[in-house]
Amino acid sequence: MTHPVPSEAARSLVAGAYDTHVHIAPDVMERRIDDLSLAARFKALGLAGFVLKSHYVTTAERAAVVRAAVPGVDALGAITLNGSMGGMNPAAVEIAGRLGARIVWMPTVDSRNQRSSTATDLPGSKPAMWGALQADLHAQGIVPDVVEVIAGDGAVLEQVRKVLRVIAKHDMVLATGHLSAPEILAVVRAAREEGVRRIVVTHPEFTSQRLTVSQQHELAAEGALLERCFTTPFTGKVSWEDLFDHIRAVGVEHSILSSDLGQPFNPPVEDGLALFADKLLEAGFKEDEVRVMAVDNSRFIAI
Repeated sequence: MTHPVPSEAARSLVAGAYDTHVHIAPDVMERRIDDLSLAARFKALGLAGFVLKSHYVTTAERAAVVRAAVPGVDALGAITLNGSMGGMNPAAVEIAGRLGARIVWMPTVDSRNQRSSTATDLPGSKPAMWGALQADLHAQGIVPDVVEVIAGDGAVLEQVRKVLRVIAKHDMVLATGHLSAPEILAVVRAAREEGVRRIVVTHPEFTSQRLTVSQQHELAAEGALLERCFTTPFTGKVSWEDLFDHIRAVGVEHSILSSDLGQPFNPPVEDGLALFADKLLEAGFKEDEVRVMAVDNSRFIAI
């Protein structure tokens, strides 16, 4: 399969950046590359590091091994609060924090929003790989409980606040996963109340999120960064034009670029940020604007 190749100017522009959202092997589904190989490629290209995202397992220990095996590349671990991690589990977050995990994702595949979402992808878009795994688990009767974050009156559950307090204690990053807009707004506000310093709104353009510009403005006002994932427009879940319009409307300073790459049918993971930079430059964004989103904001999250 032929993929686009980033320009050397774009590679230079994103040097020193972290890709804060990658899906790579080992994993429970096929991936394009393994973590050690990716670390070597990042080092060769002058990229600072990456955050290992899994919907099903914590990656902090694995990241520590990668850092030891490939000095000079800052591989960072994470945890996603789906059923396989015990859902909204403060003990799991505490252990991940002690192991050095950097990002805590709210539930994705087991969120109320993702489980009940009837939103459809745009025509011709590529489906998310985890959909097939979820269907297989459910066919076997392995259906974790939905991971709730708010009560019927919209109040954030105390169990969520316990998790937020652990995140704040370890100065980890909260990412909002596949929550709905009302859930995201409630959790972000609660995170601020509990002392969480760094917050990322996970791919607001993704099918099950589709946050309006008004909602994105509201979240930016709370200090959250809006994550613009390369795969969301590349796989056809949003148009490039709409994504660019959202960045312009909400503000470059409130956006962070990531790739969300690792799927075998998509471009190489190490090319993601540079390919994104090329698309942004073609759309009229300035070099310093791209660098704020790709480098400055990713380093604020990662370091």
